Amino acid sequence: MRGPHNLWRLIRTGATFERTGAMALALEAMEVPPRLRFAARLLGWPFKWLGLRGDPALPPVTRALTALGPAYIKFGQVLSTRPDIVGEDLALQLKYLQDQLPPFPTSVAKAMVASELRLPVDEVFSSFSEPVAAASIAQVHRASLAENGRDVAVKVLRPGIERAFRKDIDAFYFAARTIEFLSPASRRLRPMDVIRHFDGVVKGELDLRLESSAASEFADNTKADAGFQVPRVIWGLSGRSVMTLDWAEGINLADNAAIDAAGLDRKALGARVLQLFLSHALRDGLFHGDMHQGNLKVAANGDLIAYDFGIMGRIDEYTRRVYAEILMGFIRRDYRRVAEVHFEAGYVPADRDIDDFARALRAVGEPIFGLDATQVSMARLLSYLFEVTERFGMETRTELILLQRTMVVVEGVARGLDPHINIWQVAKPVVESYVARNVGPMALLRDLTQTARVMGRFGPRLPRLVEAALIAQAEQPKALDTRPRFYALRLLIGGLALLGFGIWLGQLL
Repeated sequence: MRGPHNLWRLIRTGATFERTGAMALALEAMEVPPRLRFAARLLGWPFKWLGLRGDPALPPVTRALTALGPAYIKFGQVLSTRPDIVGEDLALQLKYLQDQLPPFPTSVAKAMVASELRLPVDEVFSSFSEPVAAASIAQVHRASLAENGRDVAVKVLRPGIERAFRKDIDAFYFAARTIEFLSPASRRLRPMDVIRHFDGVVKGELDLRLESSAASEFADNTKADAGFQVPRVIWGLSGRSVMTLDWAEGINLADNAAIDAAGLDRKALGARVLQLFLSHALRDGLFHGDMHQGNLKVAANGDLIAYDFGIMGRIDEYTRRVYAEILMGFIRRDYRRVAEVHFEAGYVPADRDIDDFARALRAVGEPIFGLDATQVSMARLLSYLFEVTERFGMETRTELILLQRTMVVVEGVARGLDPHINIWQVAKPVVESYVARNVGPMALLRDLTQTARVMGRFGPRLPRLVEAALIAQAEQPKALDTRPRFYALRLLIGGLALLGFGIWLGQLL
């Protein structure tokens, strides 16, 4: 139901922010320019009486987001990791959204578990606790298996969550269409594609069978990563609305006091969070897409433990190489190469000036190079980056949306552990290692080998391809029969050469 009726939802959003007192706080914390701040207040104030009241016990912005629903809560979770953007006070308030939302009754959760597993809860579990964590989409209970007493975590979707998300996303679609209609210049940011991407991500998060599959694959990919744990999924006790996995004890990564009391090195933890994310994204092409503090814990031995695999990101090999080269260019301060990679990948229109773009990138990179986190205003940096993308006509890359968003979140988590972290210095060994293995002569040889193997599989089809080419050429009018006279012969010779190369490399490797 994506129609003008969603205007009501958007009006109520602004009205809720006004009624709860969140509008002024949010605009000020994010350093919104005065003109936009005035326009937002002007649009929200007349409808203030229509806004949702929310929970008066909560701080204003948290109160507004929880009242508006799960999609808004997701947005708040991202901001909770970025005190450099929204300020320390607001970020601290928003951490409530990570895993401390009001739970639904345990009796309802048990009924959902029994329905999904088609077994009485008491037969499966010898104990089943009250909720130990509650987030926007699901809540978690600690339980013990009846057969062996092993402790497990049981994740249960919130009742009616799909319908609630659908309402929010419908309103987002309407907002995107309205923005594109009122501001043609905004179309380069592809707001509709961004919402479609978010819609697809949410659909995957609302089916715990997909999350179980992602957790299993992620565990296989990372089993050799030192200092990192992924709890094992128990497939026989998991389904669409229920997911059961091994219990893993640890300290919430947002609790710095507890981490310090345990004698753990927060600086090392911050670096490991960032390096693990980059390693998973570049090495595996599969990364945790929701790495806020509520989904990360630290074990007594210092291992990081990841939870909640509903949002996982995937990037193909080509995109990984582009991303790595861009990062490497910034690390080496080679802004010309960063600009070239953007043009080669088609991220910047070919009619723009590459030297001007490299100069703009230098203005982004140089002021922050070598500085620790406390010396960088991320809000101002993001504002300038937006100006650069607008000036050079860069479109939003939907395949990079989740990667970019997660990078922002992960950097925020790392900053929370170590306020003085230097992200470029921490990222350098991971990116250099990937570039050394995947960009250069050895990578070219692997690419040629893979291409030859693919061509080798087409060997039996070469006669038919040549025959089809000969027939097509014979049917062409004589007037069009020019230099391609020997096309079929060249196709045969080239195909046989590639076939032989593929067989030779296959035997060699």
